[in-house]
Amino acid sequence: MGYACPVCEIPQQDETHLANHLAFAAMLGNEDHEGWLDEHVPGWGEMDPETLGERAVPFASEEEFETVFEDTAHDHGGPGRLEDAVPPQRGRQTMGGEASEILAEAEAMTREMYESEEE
Repeated sequence: MGYACPVCEIPQQDETHLANHLAFAAMLGNEDHEGWLDEHVPGWGEMDPETLGERAVPFASEEEFETVFEDTAHDHGGPGRLEDAVPPQRGRQTMGGEASEILAEAEAMTREMYESEEE
């Protein structure tokens, strides 16, 4: 059992994973997730994952998933590639130098992973 994200329906295995998914997508600039959080869970940016999960889960449908990890999202109607889910470069202008470098490295690693899978 798990929860379908109330925004994109990507499966999450529990409340904490749902909270992390919503917040991570919103902080990386996914406007749909950010808007949903702003509307349904005001003050979400100040909450820990447990509190955010408790507040968000009433809006998520509880479903049985064969696999409940985001790397299988393409099997459940969600985006199959990171760039489909998160606009590139969005939000980086507000980050400090080290955070921006870490995000750039993660984006490059993700691109490489998808490119090697396509070969």
